[in-house]
Amino acid sequence: MGTRGVIGDKWSMRVLWACAIGSAISLYMVAVERQMQNRERMMAESLKAMDSDSGGGEEA
Repeated sequence: MGTRGVIGDKWSMRVLWACAIGSAISLYMVAVERQMQNRERMMAESLKAMDSDSGGGEEA
C-alpha cells in the first residue's frame, strides 16, 4: 500500500506540472495574440489619421 501512494504522488505531481506548463504556454499565446491585435489597431489608426490629414488638406 505504501508504494502505491508514492506512485500516485509521482503521477499527480507530473499532472500538476503538465497543467502548470500548459497554463503558462496558453497565457503566453494569449499575450502574443493581444500584442498582434494592438499593433494592427495602432497601424489602422495611424493610417486613418494619415488619410484624414491628407484628405482634409485636399478638400479645403
